[in-house]
Amino acid sequence: MTEHEQDTPCARAVHADPNTRSVEIEPIPENVRKAVAQKSPAKWAYERLILYIKNFEEHLDSDHEIAMGFTGASAGVLRIEGIGYFDPDIVTFYGADADGTRTQLIQHVSQLNVILRALRKQPEVVEARRIGFRLAQELDTED
Repeated sequence: MTEHEQDTPCARAVHADPNTRSVEIEPIPENVRKAVAQKSPAKWAYERLILYIKNFEEHLDSDHEIAMGFTGASAGVLRIEGIGYFDPDIVTFYGADADGTRTQLIQHVSQLNVILRALRKQPEVVEARRIGFRLAQELDTED
């Protein structure tokens, strides 16, 4: 096995419906695929979360936006409005809870558990906001 092959991430998923598309089945973008061994755990988690968020949003109708539920807690959900990382090991989510209260989750990558959920878009918002597509564009421009 070459050094490049060892550094290439491996992903796989099997679905009951063979037509289901998911992150693990789709080609991994070049900027995400390169130099995996040189990435911090935070950056590597951040990049893969972006792929999962974008894929989830691709399956939402125009009345729903992406949110995340907190696993193992009764804190509710967070409507995802931003995501970031702080090397070497912190990932953070920015957004608002179901009542519109500003919310931020800061999490160590070793504790990272995310449930992606669909929430009805806020009534005052004309079009559902799609953070995943903006995040994926950033992945294409990173060096």
